[in-house]
Amino acid sequence: MPQETNENNHNERGGSERASSERHNHTERASGAADKNGERAGKASSKDLLPLLKGWDYEPGTINVRKISGLDGKPKLQMRLDLGLLQMEMSGRPDGQKPHGFDSLLEYYEDQLREHKRTNGSELGFHLTSSECQSLREEAAMYYHRYLSLFVLEEFAGVVRDTARNLRLIDLCGKYALSQEDQMYLEQYRPYIVMMNVRAQASILFNEKQYREALEVVKEGLESIREFFARFGQEEAFGKSNEVKILKKFGRDIRKKLPIDPIEKLKSQLQKAVAREQYEDAARLRDEIKRKTERA
Repeated sequence: MPQETNENNHNERGGSERASSERHNHTERASGAADKNGERAGKASSKDLLPLLKGWDYEPGTINVRKISGLDGKPKLQMRLDLGLLQMEMSGRPDGQKPHGFDSLLEYYEDQLREHKRTNGSELGFHLTSSECQSLREEAAMYYHRYLSLFVLEEFAGVVRDTARNLRLIDLCGKYALSQEDQMYLEQYRPYIVMMNVRAQASILFNEKQYREALEVVKEGLESIREFFARFGQEEAFGKSNEVKILKKFGRDIRKKLPIDPIEKLKSQLQKAVAREQYEDAARLRDEIKRKTERA
């Protein structure tokens, strides 16, 4: 195996040297052509990105995003990077491509799976190669950039859509990839994607003042992440997870918007009284809770 690697490196070096020589000759010819046609080249429209970036400085540690109108009249997303920008479509595949005529590679392979089941009567025999899984991972990265941008712009419906499809992609690779490495590769990102999906869903409900429903979504998301860690025998990681901490904080913020239940308030006061060994207060609070409960 090491010998094979050395031969590959040698071939790569050899190819690089030949390419360098060809580039050198090509550059000399191109230079001469440029001298003769300098005036024409100067008049050609520039493809320099600087005019697009002027006034929009890159800020390290910040997700810089804006929505613009494209030449086709449709809205586009742009994300500022240190060396330029990413431009994405608002829907469909972020790069605007339609692989095999489908909106995404994921949808293409999901269609292939359905066709396989129709033809064979079951999913047995359907699989994804390493190359196919790699292409799906590259596509998932595009959707990651878009849902992150949409979250910054508070366009939460798009975040729910894109995170849900990336979770479907993880499930597809996890079930049908030939190699175990490809099955597991994206699982590490599941808690993060679940967290972003839950935040977006709950934010929609929160903005509509449906606080109880928003809190329920957060609880379900936390349970989903708990089950993820349990599946891999890492229950202790749940409490240390940044995704869990973010969702718990969001849950606390939502609870502040809920009307206070008088009985729950009394129960909380009772717990504090017992903890402080204020037994007379505790007895009074128990009696009050009992009266209110009986009335209810």
